[in-house]
Amino acid sequence: MALKKTVVNSTILNPAPAAAELKTEALRKSIHFLIAFSVPLAAISYPFAVFALGFGTLGYAAMERLRLSGIQVPLVSELTRRACRARNSQGFVLGPVTLGLGALLALLLFPFPAASIAIFALAFGDGLASLIGKFYGKRRPAFLFGKSIEGSAACFIASFTAAWLVSRSPAASLAAAFTAAAVEALPLEDYDNIALPLAVGLAVQLAMAM
Repeated sequence: MALKKTVVNSTILNPAPAAAELKTEALRKSIHFLIAFSVPLAAISYPFAVFALGFGTLGYAAMERLRLSGIQVPLVSELTRRACRARNSQGFVLGPVTLGLGALLALLLFPFPAASIAIFALAFGDGLASLIGKFYGKRRPAFLFGKSIEGSAACFIASFTAAWLVSRSPAASLAAAFTAAAVEALPLEDYDNIALPLAVGLAVQLAMAM
C-alpha cells in the first residue's frame, strides 16, 4: 500500500524518504559543501578564485552536454549521474552550474566579508537545510512551500554561525540568517543557488553599512 502524507493543522507530515533518495541527497550536498573552499582560495588569490569558478562552471556545462550526447567523461559523468535527483535524471543537471555562478557572482559583486558570508550561507545554510530537511524534516507548513521547519532552522543556524565567525556583527549575522532561511524556503529549485548568495550578500552589506 502506498504511503500517504498526513495533514495536521495545515502542516504536512511526510513519511521517511527511501534509503536511495537519502544516499543521493547526501552525495549532492557533499559536493554542495565544497563551494565553501572558494572563500579561502579567494583570500589567497582573488583572480585565481574567480578564474577557477568561471572555468569550472563552463567546464562542467561542456561535460554535461557531452554526457547527454552519449559521451561519458570519466568520473564527472558518473558522479553527476549518481548525484542527480530523479526529476533531473533525463536532462541537463543544472545544480553545479548555478552553484558555481552563485559563488562567482558573490565574489564579483560584494566586498570580501559580505561575499564570504554569502558563499558560506550557500554552502552550509542551503546545504544543511536540504540534508536536515530530507533526513529529519517532518513538519512542512504551507508558508514554507513544501520545505520543512527543521530544514529552515538548520539553514538559519548555519548561516548565522558562519556570518558571526566572519563578521562578529550581530546585525550582519541576523541579516544573513533570516535572508538565507527566507530564500531557501522559496520554490526556486536549483536557482536558489544564485538567489540565495546574492540576497544574503546584499543583506549583509546593508547591515554592515548601518
